[in-house]
Amino acid sequence: MRVTINDEPKETAARTLADLLAELGVAQEPAVAAAVDEQVVPRSRWTDHALAEGARILVIRAAQGG
Repeated sequence: MRVTINDEPKETAARTLADLLAELGVAQEPAVAAAVDEQVVPRSRWTDHALAEGARILVIRAAQGG
């Protein structure tokens, strides 16, 4: 299926947000937040949140620094 991640088109076989974030290699990072179609999805719902063709996903990774 084709989705957009952080404004970049991507082809994925992921069916859930958890699958997609695992595919991207960020699912286990503690400081990651995700939104699908402009709605924040809590980490506790990632495995239940099904993705649809054309979904727009925003992935935010907190970074420390100054």
